[in-house]
Amino acid sequence: MVYKTIDDIGSYPKEDVTFLLKDLSGADIEKDTLEREKAIQSGIHYSDMLPIEYKPSNDYIELFHDSLEKSKGDIALYVALAAEQIVKSRGFNIVLCSLARAGTPIGVLMKRYIGFNYGVTVPHYSISIVRGRGIDENALAFILDHHPGQKLVFVDGWTGKGAITKELTESISRFNQKYQQDLSPELAVLADPGHCSNLYGTRDDFLIPSACLNSTVSGLVSRTVLNGSLIGLDDFHGAKYYKELLSEDLSTFYVDTISSEFKSIAPRVERELEELQKNHTDMNWEGLSSVRKIQEKYTIDDINHIKPGVGETTRVLLRRVPWKILINTEKVHYLEHILMLARDRGVQVEEYNDMSYSCCGLIKQMDNEK
Repeated sequence: MVYKTIDDIGSYPKEDVTFLLKDLSGADIEKDTLEREKAIQSGIHYSDMLPIEYKPSNDYIELFHDSLEKSKGDIALYVALAAEQIVKSRGFNIVLCSLARAGTPIGVLMKRYIGFNYGVTVPHYSISIVRGRGIDENALAFILDHHPGQKLVFVDGWTGKGAITKELTESISRFNQKYQQDLSPELAVLADPGHCSNLYGTRDDFLIPSACLNSTVSGLVSRTVLNGSLIGLDDFHGAKYYKELLSEDLSTFYVDTISSEFKSIAPRVERELEELQKNHTDMNWEGLSSVRKIQEKYTIDDINHIKPGVGETTRVLLRRVPWKILINTEKVHYLEHILMLARDRGVQVEEYNDMSYSCCGLIKQMDNEK
């Protein structure tokens, strides 16, 4: 690979993360929600285009701040628990590789926690993985070239039904075979409601406030793009950098708020880690089992039209065309923003408790749409 200059994108401080993404800020690839949904369901890959960034209302921004205030201590604890497991299993000779973009703030927080608790600075990159197309091999090659002998640790925000877990496993297997490497495909996540990771902070399906917003809590970076007309063979996968949203950016505020809780949760970490490990069960894809039941009950042909968990349901409401939202009434206290978005968009909400998630978003089938 011929290494190009790394594009200077992202609003995080440079010491927090390096984005290995090609800057596509000048490209006209956004489509409105309905047009994009029809394109995806007609066979165009979702990574060929971008949704138009959702402009949250003042009430919704207030909800983000409220949820962050309520959950900042818990999130700090879950970050600590996941980071401690990484350190205990891999040591400090590691490179954090967060999966853009939901993984980026979590990777920043894990890097900060390791620095806070151990005084060790570990490298952190944000790289792209695309369902159905794989991980950015050029980004992996760049990291291995610049950090020889160090172990890569992949980081994401949460699990849904495990599509990215499977994509990562398959991608790393191909990469290892192709380049004679021995990378581990293990994925560390903040929350694993899908039970498809063995390295997590919690398995509760709760509102991670960064799931509420798009680029304005992820370094002003779009979701990643792998469009052949824009991305060459030697390029990193691409993304847009929304500099025009700087006045609305909450990215650093978000990670600063949670990082400030590390000191207060420190006395609990060892005890909570022991408890987590005592109750640990290996990944059993329980979430996928729930999704299969939903698929059968609602006669949904394409399993990709079922998006389980708070994070994925939020994405459905922000950038897809929802059919209906299923909510677990036992966990409705996590779902205020889901109910607000569904109400704003006139989306049907239905009670459904037979799942390992707090909620689930079902995408509308567009076959009969003109």
